[in-house]
Amino acid sequence: MAWYLLLAAGLFEIAWAIGLEYSDGLTEPLPTAGTVVALVASMILLAKAVQQLPVGTAYAVWTGIGAVGTASLGVVLFDESASPERLAFIGVIVVGIVGLHMTST
Repeated sequence: MAWYLLLAAGLFEIAWAIGLEYSDGLTEPLPTAGTVVALVASMILLAKAVQQLPVGTAYAVWTGIGAVGTASLGVVLFDESASPERLAFIGVIVVGIVGLHMTST
């Protein structure tokens, strides 16, 4: 169950990170509200996950999910670079996430 909570926390992290772009420096009320809600949900879910998972593993996976998702959506939504090098390094993060999951007890 903790891994599902952590996955959900990571997805909410992606939401609030992308929300920062849409909130225009937290000056747009609706995107700012969505960003804050996603941030709070992400933190609550992360806090629940670390009750059962090692904090180092949970934090690394949470930030990894957020980094991969945000970087990927940056390419799709904001026309950020999709160079082979950038995609390869995003892939390295995915390998790290999978590795941490596989080696966790």
